[in-house]
Amino acid sequence: MSVLFVEYPKCSTCRKAKEWLLTNGIDFSPRHIVEENPKKEELSEWHKRSGLGIKRFVNTSGMKYRELGLKDKLPKMTEEEIYELLETDGMLVKRPVLVGEDFVLTGFKEAEWREKLNV
Repeated sequence: MSVLFVEYPKCSTCRKAKEWLLTNGIDFSPRHIVEENPKKEELSEWHKRSGLGIKRFVNTSGMKYRELGLKDKLPKMTEEEIYELLETDGMLVKRPVLVGEDFVLTGFKEAEWREKLNV
C-alpha cells in the first residue's frame, strides 16, 4: 500500500512523521504542501473521507492563522468557505496530511498512524 504524504519539509512534526514512515517501511509519495497546495476539491474529498471535523484540517498554530484572525472567523464560515481559504495558502493547512485509499489523517499522532497503517 502506498500513501500520499503531504508535508512542509521545514516542519519538525513533518520531519518526525516522515522518519516514522521510513522506519516502518511504509511506501509513500511526498508532496510539498506549499509548492503543490491542495485544491478545494481535494480538501473536500479528504475531509469527507477522513470523518474528522473541518477544523482538523486547519493549521491553528500557524502564523497565518493568527495574522488572519481565523480564531474568530472560522466558526462563522461554511465548509465551502473554509476549503476556499485553505486552497489559497498551504501554510493554512494542518500538516502533515496522510492520504490512503480509505483514510485521511491530519497531524502526526503515532497511535492513529499505527492503527490505520497496520504497523
